[in-house]
Amino acid sequence: MFEKHKTSKPEPTSAQPYQDNLTTPAGTPASSGRAAVIGPGIYVNGEISGNENLIIEGKVDGKIRLDAHQVDIGQSGQVNADITAKTIKIAGEVRGDVTGMEKVVISSSGNVHGNIVAPRMTLEDGAIFKGSIDMDPGESPKAQGPAPSKKAVEKPEEKTVETPKVVASEKGKDNSAYSLNGS
Repeated sequence: MFEKHKTSKPEPTSAQPYQDNLTTPAGTPASSGRAAVIGPGIYVNGEISGNENLIIEGKVDGKIRLDAHQVDIGQSGQVNADITAKTIKIAGEVRGDVTGMEKVVISSSGNVHGNIVAPRMTLEDGAIFKGSIDMDPGESPKAQGPAPSKKAVEKPEEKTVETPKVVASEKGKDNSAYSLNGS
């Protein structure tokens, strides 16, 4: 009776799903899934887009767009590009505009020269940043709404401006002296 259960028990197989440990670094949250890595010896010139997280330790020139994913620029990373992603963490150097859908973090070793647009922003002590920060990007379309009404107000002001008139002076008719009168 015990023999039957032992023989009918499925034997363990050595075939397990392949997991690439190099593309899932320890610092990446478990919920984020896989991450592509641009290593320190790699140089990319062009546009990067995709459906997974990205870790940059090398050099990138161009444009990076990963709207629903995370971009990490490591300490050796050098990016000369505009970056758009869900979450952006910068420990290296970035020259370009940074747009985070959720959050942008510049660590103490980070160096950013460009404008940042994100609802949440963390700038750690020691980080270098030169540019502007817009932490409420949803407000900019509202600010554009009143702009046309201001232009409509300016047009009547332009119509009320009078041009100077030339008036003959009273010094003498043969002297031919003229003056400008603003009224």
